[in-house]
Formats: sequence, structure tokens, C-alpha cells
Amino acid sequence: MTYRQRLSLFIAIDSSIVLTAIFISSLLVSADLNILTFPIIMCSIVILSSHHFFAVVLKLYKKVWEYASIAELLIIFKVVTFSIIIAAIVQQFILHDNLFRILVITWMLHILLIGSSRFFWRMYRDRKVNSVDHKKRTLIIGAGSAGTMVARQLLKSNEGKLLPVAFIDDEFKKHHLDILGIPVVGGIGYIETAVEKLNIDYIIIAIPSLSKKRLNIIFEACSKTKTKTQILPMLEDLVTGKVSVTQFRDVQVEDLLGRETVQLNIDKILGFLTNKVVLVTGAGGSIGSEICRQVSTFSPYKIILLGHGENSIYSIELELKEKYGHTDIEFITEIADIQDANRMTAVMKKHRPTVVYHAAAHKHVPLMERNPEEAVKNNLIGTKNVAMAASLAGVETFVMISSDKAVNPTSVMGATKRLSEMLIQNLDKTSNTKFVAVRFGNVLGSRGSVIPLFKKQIEKGGPVTITHPEMVRYFMTIPEASRLVIQAGSLAKGGEIFVLDMGEPVKIVDLARKLIVLSGHSLEDIEIEFTGMRPGEKLYEELLKAEEVQEQQIYPKIYIGKTVNLYMKEIEDIMNKYSSLDKESLTETLLNLANNNFPIKPLLTIPS
Repeated sequence: MTYRQRLSLFIAIDSSIVLTAIFISSLLVSADLNILTFPIIMCSIVILSSHHFFAVVLKLYKKVWEYASIAELLIIFKVVTFSIIIAAIVQQFILHDNLFRILVITWMLHILLIGSSRFFWRMYRDRKVNSVDHKKRTLIIGAGSAGTMVARQLLKSNEGKLLPVAFIDDEFKKHHLDILGIPVVGGIGYIETAVEKLNIDYIIIAIPSLSKKRLNIIFEACSKTKTKTQILPMLEDLVTGKVSVTQFRDVQVEDLLGRETVQLNIDKILGFLTNKVVLVTGAGGSIGSEICRQVSTFSPYKIILLGHGENSIYSIELELKEKYGHTDIEFITEIADIQDANRMTAVMKKHRPTVVYHAAAHKHVPLMERNPEEAVKNNLIGTKNVAMAASLAGVETFVMISSDKAVNPTSVMGATKRLSEMLIQNLDKTSNTKFVAVRFGNVLGSRGSVIPLFKKQIEKGGPVTITHPEMVRYFMTIPEASRLVIQAGSLAKGGEIFVLDMGEPVKIVDLARKLIVLSGHSLEDIEIEFTGMRPGEKLYEELLKAEEVQEQQIYPKIYIGKTVNLYMKEIEDIMNKYSSLDKESLTETLLNLANNNFPIKPLLTIPS
């Protein structure tokens, strides 16, 4: 039906309704079949004309009545009321009298009939949608604005496969009430009962402001029902239009283990990065690539993507150019090895970056235990090469990504990270460049994380292998870690070791159980096997040594560790003589030095 045909239809319907309302009200008031009197005819003409006038002015004829709501009902009320008021005024001026009772009854009938004619389409459509048998009976958790919005969209959708049949909400005053004709059946504790009684096929968690702790409680209750459970997209994605309210997603481990995000000091970061040249080493890695993404949002002049692996650098370059191609940001790639001092110096002098984020490192603990010389070459010597090149090129701020494994290290990887921290702290004393390190724990979803391994094991049907039942780790999402790294860099004065607040540690076995459930399996389906601790591993990680601890946060979730002794002569000895040591001696030397255990005997046996 065209717009003109639709308009003509509504004008005809409304004209019939107006005349019918006046006819019935006249009969009810006078009980006289002879209603074609001058006052009645004049009243009919005035109300009919006024109705169409106000209907056009208030756009009553442009409403889509299949989606009618309170707003449309209010417009009907205004159109009818204004029409009756105009009729009363005209009658008073021409007849010097008002057919008051006729006008009141006409007003009531007018609203009733116009409203009924419009909402008939809405009721017909809802009945048609709700009568589809193949739709999945859906339980919506959250009867607030988001949950209501989800329910309304699902009810409107002809093509959708979900039919909302009940709400769950902890707000007691909503219990046993209906929203959009859907009952609120109880609180979180009623989820299992509701699924069983109402034959629920599908659960949607529709509370965007939900805390991680609360989400864990809700998801645990949902997982007991073994019903497919999904969650509303992130609020920022809904607001920006990236996704619609009906594009639900699976609950992810990041949702359950991530923490509440901290608000950044945007003005501070803008002054630090906007229109600046930024270089990121390890730009193709999990942390390095995310730092590039985050930095790009602050409109730098240029980002240098430096890495050793050409495929990963090519991938992040394509992604950034696709996303920020409309901006003036210049993305430049440099395939280079941080172990090559001359190459680092040449790259720094060529681009003259203002800020350097040093994320390149070997991070895999067991592999570095078997190859300690590579850990020295990449983590320690590589850091020195990049740092010295940055200093020579006049870089303003150098931010090194460190690890919680640098605290009281028991592994080669942790030891080389701790010695790298000492190295840049010492360099800060003699250079105009501000050198700082940022220390944090495991990140969810990184290539070296245990999560990808667990997922592969679950896909194969298990077992999921864990080294020890009591092993715990700190976890943080990659985006949050990268944001806090950028914030810490903007706060740098030089020489600090910034420590990110990692929240509460998580038992690895609990993480494995959550992943099994999230993958759609029960804990009975997938076996968990304990294999014993590997060389270099600790049961728990620390973020600060006892002598480093400062209680006060410099910024929400960011601490500064106190500076401790720097053993530069010994570090130089290791970098100069590491190739002369066997693996066992090199490992012992690194751990002794990183843990301040003197004398360091293996070095004393090497001829000068």
C-alpha cells in the first residue's frame, strides 16, 4: 500500500468514527432519532475538520501502528481533545450555548474508537508473532530498561526464533507483575524452577550494568539448567550502533574473570599521544597489537609497527589501516630484530619517536627454561638495544612491558624481566629519556595464555591438563592491560616501576571448569588431569616484593613500586659472558642475581 492510499484509508476511517461518535452521543442524550439539526450538523463539521487538521499537525497519520505505544496513545488523546475544544468554542460563539453532554460523550467515544482502530493492528501483529510454534521459549534475566527493550524487539520480530515468556529480576516489587504482557516470575534464585516449569529453551542475560561478581552468580545458576545462555552485547557497542539489541553473544571467560574497567584520564593521555610519533616493539603480539589499537584512538601523528614476525606485523597493519584509514594517522612497518643493536639505532634515528612501548619479549616460561641463552639475548640484551637506541634518538618516554613473574622469580623468563627492569631504571639516571616499566600478570586471550590451550583440549573431548590443583594466577583482559599501560606511560616521571592492580587471583582449576561449562559441556563430560608443576613455575605470583611495596595508588589500579638495588656490573657481566656458561650455570646465575642472592659463583669461574 502506498503512502497516499494509506492516508486516504485512515482519513476515511477517522471520518466514519467521528460521525459515528456524534450520532451515538446525540441518541444517548436526546433519545430522538431526528438528529439532523443545525447544531448537530455544525458540530459534526467542526469536529471532523478539527480532527483532520490536528491529525496532520501532530503527524497522527504517519505513525506505524504495528509498533504503537503510549506515545501514540497520547497523540490520539491530544487530537481528539483539541477537536472537541474547538467545537465547544465555535458553538459558544455561534449558538451562544454548548451541547455539553453530547460533546463529553463524543469525546469519550471518539478516543475509544480511534484508539481501538489503531491498536487493532498492534494486537493483530503481536498475536501473529506469538502464535508461531517453532519459536524458542525464552527467559529474560533483567526486567529493567535493557530487558524490556530486548523483549519488545523480540515480540516485534516476525523472523526471529525467540519468544519471550518470562522475566527474572531481583527487584521484589516487580514480582508477579507483567511487562509487555510478560510476567516477572521471580528473582535469580528462581531461575532453575522457571526453566523447568515454563519449558524454557533459551536464556538471555539482559543487564548491561551487571558487575562481574553478579554475572558469575547468575551464570552459575543458568549453567545448572543446561539451557543455552547468552548475554546482551556490551553497552558501548549498542550505543555506537555496532550491534543491535537482538544480536546476543555467548558468555565469555573474559566476562566472568575480567574486572570492572577503570575510567582513563583522557586529557592526560591526549596530551601525551596526540600528534606524536609512537613506536611499538612486538607490535604483532597480543599486547603490542592491542597497544597499537588503543594508541590509534588518541590520534597520534605516526605509529611505527616494529616486529620480527612479518605475518603478524602485516596483519595488524591491515587491521589498523582498515579501521583508521579515514584518519591522518600514518602507519609504518619495520621488520626488525631487537637483538640487532645497529638496526634498532637506525630505526630510532630514522623515525625519531616521541614515545616507545617496548612489548617485544620471550614470555613462555617452560621454553625459556630450556633455552635460557635465548631469554638473555631477547629479553635482556634486546631491551638494552631498544633502550639505548631510544636514548640516543632523544625519545621522551620509554615504557617497557614487564611481568609479575619478575617478582621473586623462579624462572629464567621472570629473571630476565627483572634484570631488564633494573637496566632501564639505571639508564633513566643518565638519560634525558624517561624510562619506566609496567608490571602486570596474565592477560586473558593472549597467545601464551593457558586459555587457548584449555579450549583446544576441550574441543578434543579432554582431558584438560593442569599442573597443580592449588595453582592460582592473576588475570586481566588485554584491552584493560593495554589501556592501563598507556595511562601509566602518561604519568611517567622517570625510573618508576608501575604495577597494575590485578584484582583477586583466580584458581586455574576454577578457570578450567568455567571454560568447560562455557563450551557447552558438563563437568562430568570433560576430565581434569593434574600433571605436576613444570620447571620455573610457582603456585602463585606476586606483583611487588616486600621491600618494593607502596600502599598508595598513583591512579586507580596503578601502583608505583619503590626502587631497590640495581646490580649493573653483574648484569653487564651476564650480557657479555652468557654464551660461555652452560644452561644450568646460566639459569642459576640469572635467578641468583634477580633474587639478590650473592655471591654469584658461576660468573666468578669465567676467565676475564
